[in-house]
Amino acid sequence: MNPVRLALAELRRLTSSRLARLGIVALAVIPTLYGGLYLYANRDPYAALPQVPAAVASDDIGTTLSTGETLDVGNEVADHLVESRSFDWHKVSRAEALEGVHDGRYSFAVLLPSTFSADLAATADLEPRQADVVLETNDANNYMTTIMGNTVIKEVSTSVAAQVSQKAADRLLIGFNQIHDNLGKAVDGSDKLRVGLASADDGAAKAANGARSLASRLHVLASGATSLHSGAAQSLSGAEQLSSGATALSSGLDTLETRTRSLPARTEQLARGAAQVAAGNREVAAVGERVARVSTTLHGDLTTQRSRLLDELRAAGVDGAQLALVESRLETIDGLVDTADGRIQSASSDLDRLSAGADEVATGARRLADTTPGLTGGISRAASGARQLREGTAALETGLGRLVTGSAQLRTGAARAASGGDSLAAGAAELETGIDRLATGATDLHAQLAKGRNAVPDPTVAQRRAVSATLGDPVDVSSASMAAAGTYGAGLAPLFLSLSLWIGAYTLFLLVRPFSTRALATSQRSLRTAIGGWLAPVAVGIVQTVALFLVVSQGLAIRVAHPVLALLFLGVVSMTFVAILHALAARLGAIGKFLGLVFMVVQLVSAGGTFPWQTLPGPLQAIHHVVPMTYAIDGLRRLMYGADLGPVLGDLGVLAAYLVGALAVSTVAARRARVWTPSRISPELSL
Repeated sequence: MNPVRLALAELRRLTSSRLARLGIVALAVIPTLYGGLYLYANRDPYAALPQVPAAVASDDIGTTLSTGETLDVGNEVADHLVESRSFDWHKVSRAEALEGVHDGRYSFAVLLPSTFSADLAATADLEPRQADVVLETNDANNYMTTIMGNTVIKEVSTSVAAQVSQKAADRLLIGFNQIHDNLGKAVDGSDKLRVGLASADDGAAKAANGARSLASRLHVLASGATSLHSGAAQSLSGAEQLSSGATALSSGLDTLETRTRSLPARTEQLARGAAQVAAGNREVAAVGERVARVSTTLHGDLTTQRSRLLDELRAAGVDGAQLALVESRLETIDGLVDTADGRIQSASSDLDRLSAGADEVATGARRLADTTPGLTGGISRAASGARQLREGTAALETGLGRLVTGSAQLRTGAARAASGGDSLAAGAAELETGIDRLATGATDLHAQLAKGRNAVPDPTVAQRRAVSATLGDPVDVSSASMAAAGTYGAGLAPLFLSLSLWIGAYTLFLLVRPFSTRALATSQRSLRTAIGGWLAPVAVGIVQTVALFLVVSQGLAIRVAHPVLALLFLGVVSMTFVAILHALAARLGAIGKFLGLVFMVVQLVSAGGTFPWQTLPGPLQAIHHVVPMTYAIDGLRRLMYGADLGPVLGDLGVLAAYLVGALAVSTVAARRARVWTPSRISPELSL
């Protein structure tokens, strides 16, 4: 008898009665009930989150920023949560929210304190502090709500951080606008400073040139004043000699007058002496005239130079105080020169009169000599003229003494003026150098300020809003999946399809016998017996597989990328699981069935059907790589989600190895089952 006939015989036995047939049907639908109902219940729980009641309470009283803007983030967050409909949000008071979480009306509550906005705004005052958000949970309601609440808190933190970052960025960009505007004003001011200093530099250069010219001319003035003093001293010496001569002449004429009687004898001598005196007086008068001309020329030149100097200083931009000082000193010098010139002109006039008197004396003497009869009168007149001459020379001597004193003062003042001119020239040169440096610095300042202004951004209102929005939410996350499950239920489907097929295979051996008793009683080969015992539950397992696949793919509308391949792969998984459980039941009996249940639990926790297998403890990671459900889940994921199908061949290889190994164990068990032992006849444990 071949294995197929053995399997058909076992199936006929299983369907021999109405109750047996109902049992087989029940066994066939168990995987569908388990997997279908679980996936139906968890098809898309996230889509139903808006039905989960949650409370949000905001006690935020808001705050006012330094810009005058009102900040009320707490109420904005509360309103945003209510409008988002991510949960069944209820905006209530703090007390009502806490009471609702306590009695279960709300799954969790988000509480915003009264200082929420003020704490967020404190960063702008350089006193940063974190704003508190309180998540009130109650695990007695549901532990998952705590996880959901923590996710909400992260979203709230992200939203608030985006708002705060956006406002901070906006204020920062406004500051850039203000800095740019102020730098623009500074650039304009530095340009005016640069132009003004350039003009001042030109004026300082002219002032320096004028000061140097003034110093040179003041030195000429000092030299002229020295020459004037020397000439005046010489004139004073001549005047002293003239005064002595005039005195002597007067004394002589007086004597002559008293000795008129001896006049004829001395008239000739007198005429000669008078002629000599007249000649000397003419020379002195000539010298006086020359001194008077020099004084007049000096006075005129000084007046002309004074006017020119003042004009040049005004043109050079010398300030009023310095100009007034120079003008005062020049007026003093001009007064001294004018006084000296007056005295010199007066002295020259006196010398001219003296010369004329001397000529008259000479003429008179000559007439006296020629006209003795008129000698007495002439002598009288000569005596009178001599007295006048004596008085004139005395006055001349006094005037020239004053001229000497004035010229000495003029020389001293001119020397001081020349020294002051040198100091003025040196100061003007230093001023020119300093202003030139200032002009260079102002040019550099203008260039650097212009460069700084151009370096500071000056965003428009639209640009500022765009940049603020980007800084507040700098990352735009877009998801790209090479293979997408679609829903939570679809993500769990590979695990529960595999688990359902294991449970379905496990329940089969509650009714199906591992081996046909007839086959064990005959001389059938052990391999045929094993395969025959395996094929009967495989047939029921295939029914389980098809029913489960149709309910999941059609009834629950879970998308399968490769439906035919997935159904065939599920068939291989069912055949493998049936073979493993068949081997355990055939070799170990009731203990094997119990180990099948234990093996299911081990696979459930180590196959990586929910969390990534890398999150498992070390021992379970090692088990993960050897249990068959690992490869059943991996293959189903790729066939259902549309990923690379290459690893599916490896999964089939591992499942095939388990299938062959299980059939080998079943074959050994079939050989041993031909021998009846007391334990088989009366087993200690039976399932």
